[in-house]
Amino acid sequence: MRMFPISLFVVAFGAAFGLAAVQEGLGPLESILMSTLVFAGASQFAAIDMWGAEVSVIPVMVVVFAINSRHLLMGASLFPMLKDVSPAKRYGLMLLLTDANWAVAAQEYQGGRRNLEVILGGGLVLWLAWIVGTWLGVYFGGLLQNPKSLGMDMVLGCFLLAMALGGKKNPRVLVAWAVAALASLAAWKWLPANTHVVAGALAGGLVGLFWLEKRPVDGSREEPA
Repeated sequence: MRMFPISLFVVAFGAAFGLAAVQEGLGPLESILMSTLVFAGASQFAAIDMWGAEVSVIPVMVVVFAINSRHLLMGASLFPMLKDVSPAKRYGLMLLLTDANWAVAAQEYQGGRRNLEVILGGGLVLWLAWIVGTWLGVYFGGLLQNPKSLGMDMVLGCFLLAMALGGKKNPRVLVAWAVAALASLAAWKWLPANTHVVAGALAGGLVGLFWLEKRPVDGSREEPA
């Protein structure tokens, strides 16, 4: 249920993608299959922007990898809670990982709870919402041509900000967020499109890499970062 409000936003942007896909020449079945098999909103929009009669595969691959590279850090941050899970189940869960259910799972692990259900259940809810939204956009896209005009492009950002503010607040975490924000803004201003996502994630991750939390003196389990 925690993912339900976000799923409404996902349906709206799935509809926007479905409309954009058919306008760029993809068939209804191709558009829905793309959302079903790829399940990567920003990357799918980027790929559609580069679509045409002749598609340059290598540039599309590079752009998609750049946008989705944040999942490398997201997955690494969840390793402590997944290290005891079999590889098959672990990578199966990662197929359903999104920004939203990652944020919830990471915050709850900080509080001492390993909530794998939110990754699996929340991911399934968002995946189905994305497929349904794409279907609506393909066949009824004219009803919602500009979801940004309703402020729906800010829903996920506000959700992630609320999750961040509800998490741990120590100097290490605050510095990591600040560095990530500054790096992201600088990349958005001076680097190519979509690289701000990668720059922010890498900058914040480097802070965590080089500024490690101290282990308890008694050798007990380290509190998750």
